[in-house]
Amino acid sequence: MKIPDPHIIVIFGASGDLTKRMLIPAIHQLFIHHLLPDDFAILGTSRTPLTDEAFRQRIIEFLPADEENNSKFLNKIYYQTIDYELQDDYQELKSRLESLIQSLNIPANYLFYLSTPPNLYDVIPEKLALAGLNNQADGYKRLIIEKPFGINLASAKSLNISLLKDYEENQIYRIDHYLGKETVQNLMVTRFANGIFEPVWNRNFIERVEISSAESLGVEGRGGYYDHSGAMRDMVQNHLLQVVGMVAMEPPVVIEADAIRHEVMKVFQSLRPIKPEEMQKYVIRGQYTASTIKGEAIAGYRDEPDVNPASHTETYVAMKFFIDNWRWAGVPFFIRTGKKLPTRVTEIVIEFKPTPHHLFDQTGLDQYKPNQLIIRIQPDEGILLKFNMKEPGAGFRVNQVNMDFHYSSLADIHLPAAYERLILDSLYGDATLFSRGDTVEAAWKFIQPILDAWEKDSSIPIYGYPAGTWGPYESDGLMDGENTWRYPCKNLSDDGLYCEL
Repeated sequence: MKIPDPHIIVIFGASGDLTKRMLIPAIHQLFIHHLLPDDFAILGTSRTPLTDEAFRQRIIEFLPADEENNSKFLNKIYYQTIDYELQDDYQELKSRLESLIQSLNIPANYLFYLSTPPNLYDVIPEKLALAGLNNQADGYKRLIIEKPFGINLASAKSLNISLLKDYEENQIYRIDHYLGKETVQNLMVTRFANGIFEPVWNRNFIERVEISSAESLGVEGRGGYYDHSGAMRDMVQNHLLQVVGMVAMEPPVVIEADAIRHEVMKVFQSLRPIKPEEMQKYVIRGQYTASTIKGEAIAGYRDEPDVNPASHTETYVAMKFFIDNWRWAGVPFFIRTGKKLPTRVTEIVIEFKPTPHHLFDQTGLDQYKPNQLIIRIQPDEGILLKFNMKEPGAGFRVNQVNMDFHYSSLADIHLPAAYERLILDSLYGDATLFSRGDTVEAAWKFIQPILDAWEKDSSIPIYGYPAGTWGPYESDGLMDGENTWRYPCKNLSDDGLYCEL
């Protein structure tokens, strides 16, 4: 595999939780799997006064026990105290970087990772630019920005304008860790590398598409943040709509960043707007209430620390919408996400249309179960195909069976975590799995009318659902007839026999 050019990764917010739990472990994994060059460095920065050695001691507890590799890795880590608002501190940062590249004898290739609160997403890039740290004459300068990319359409546009004032679009990497998951990436290969799928991936053969992202946890001490965000901003506008784009896109001309992101943008442009008077027909929001799970009393959302006791922030969203283009005309898409649901699972369900004549239905009750292709993103990553077969014995009794593939069956193959893949791609300069500015705005354009309606129309209900259940029963009303959501288990393929939650 090609190794990236020598570089320095500068992490803003290096004393924070994301850096310790995700970023440093991901870079460490790249290091021990020999995916990084010999000459690289990590420079952590934050307001907390620390020395290089003190910073190394803080992060060593997040690394696996491997004294030899850890010692080599920690020697590549440095620290610089910075006040994000002071321009002079950025001049000192520039001097420190120049000192590091001279000692390493490498080009000035800098990857700036903004692991900070969103209110600094325009401040830090501007200060870097004023210090000349956006100039690519002596090496690349790239920004990785964590979500949220704005809190509404107006703020997303403002952030893009601010960033593009000093940087080219190809220098900006808006990270969405969902797109770094191996199963999401494999979705493109499943579609475009197999002659059995792409010909039927359209309105002629697909009945509906369902995407679920369930979390068994609640707000877990993040009530102050979550009460100003909610499930729509936290999950739907970014993660789930990006997955919709991957499911629904047309085949790109080539597997390159711009070609793929052009096709995702076309999907977002084709999303049918949901009108204010249609909100209750197409969008259901909910909030978990107090319950008992496995004998343990669980507090309701409004009783969580730092949450407004009268909060109308949604912890659950279910939506039905349509993509008005040639491929998907008339096919309903359903997405749902929520906290305090029975299990942690994210999956895509492609449900195919039934056969026109149920030849073997001897009961006359139309008992055929639909064929489904289920792409499991997490956990128990894999792909499941559900189809009908004859039961052994006399007659033609039909039952549904599973054919499955699990990534865990690939012995001795390292399955990279999402942050590993995305950080490595950014070092390559490959923006395929990162959001482009116009697609971020297009996603907000679709979501904004829903947020506006919730804010302005007090008659739109927020339904309660007991913690540990699959959300408000009203969400089943989005489905036509007797259809319901698929209720997945932690395990992918044995769902008909037992359900591990």
